Amino acid sequence: MSGKRKGPPPEDVTRRAEEGRTAEGRDVTPAVGRRGQAGGWVRTGEKVALAKERWGDARWSFLYDKDTRYASASANGSVAEAARRARGGGEVPVAVQGPMIHATLWTWEVPVYFFVGGLAAGSSLVSVACDQFGDHEGAELARKLALGAVLPAPLLLIADLGRPARFLNMLRIFKVRSPMSMGAWCLVAFSTTATGAVAADVLGFKRAGRAAGVATALLGSYLGSYTGALLAATATPLWARSRVLLAPIFVCTAAASGAGANRLLQRSGPTREALGHLELLAMGGKLILSPINDRHIGSLAEPLEHHRAYKLSNWAARIGVALRLLRRGGDVPSVLFLASALLTRIAWIEAGKQSAGDDEAVARMARR
Repeated sequence: MSGKRKGPPPEDVTRRAEEGRTAEGRDVTPAVGRRGQAGGWVRTGEKVALAKERWGDARWSFLYDKDTRYASASANGSVAEAARRARGGGEVPVAVQGPMIHATLWTWEVPVYFFVGGLAAGSSLVSVACDQFGDHEGAELARKLALGAVLPAPLLLIADLGRPARFLNMLRIFKVRSPMSMGAWCLVAFSTTATGAVAADVLGFKRAGRAAGVATALLGSYLGSYTGALLAATATPLWARSRVLLAPIFVCTAAASGAGANRLLQRSGPTREALGHLELLAMGGKLILSPINDRHIGSLAEPLEHHRAYKLSNWAARIGVALRLLRRGGDVPSVLFLASALLTRIAWIEAGKQSAGDDEAVARMARR
């Protein structure tokens, strides 16, 4: 290879770098250690009880539960306690450089999907209750309402996903530990059994219709609650920290909306009165669980508490409960309960988007 070499020889470059200078006069001294050597380190936190240095005893016990002294320390809680002390009680020791996570891109289709799914689930449970107490006409009406409510759900989900193929791709796997996978399969199964129940009622196969209604209600118990579990399975602080009570709150509002919608369609009789009691109990459960959850998650609840839809949902529920207890208002409480169920889902989703933008809250939750 011919031609002159450009620039200084490599030996000079190495020597100048080790001396902390370059041809341009810039300081390139390593922040830690020397060139070609490992950087120094300082142990943080505390030693783990009964664990040997250099992972001699602990290297496999955590992953595979081997019979080691480290495993016995894990069993009595000393390892977890040492980890909590090292994390500093959840406080972030340095300034957080975000963004930590990206907020969800869900639009209006998702809260409406959550609402109609809860309404369908609540109606399916109402149909079984009506059959149990001998009101088969009311049960058939509830099954028709459940089918009518769930029909827009796949369309709303596809609209949010953007392409129908994406919804079909969700059905390519069956993952029990994934609320999204199980929710997609539950939606398909619920729609199928609800269609079969209504078809059996119309064709006069009463027993088959009731049996299909029971199957629909069993699936509805998951359809009405999985949306809360789906939100809680994310890294969004508001949703993740509410994982204990979020699904029960969604179940209460789903039952209240299903009972309220069926009560509006019932003409008169004991079923209509019983549905009034059911929606009262369900929405009362929501009013009890929501403040408990807000206190439990502390400052993470601020985006939710300050959201207009959340305030409106609580006031709608309170006014509806008061009117139902006073036996006033006629159908107004049922309408208020339906509005509260929809507003609750809108508030949780929109407040979750705000919570995802709080980088310090995300880091603090991860350290807990």
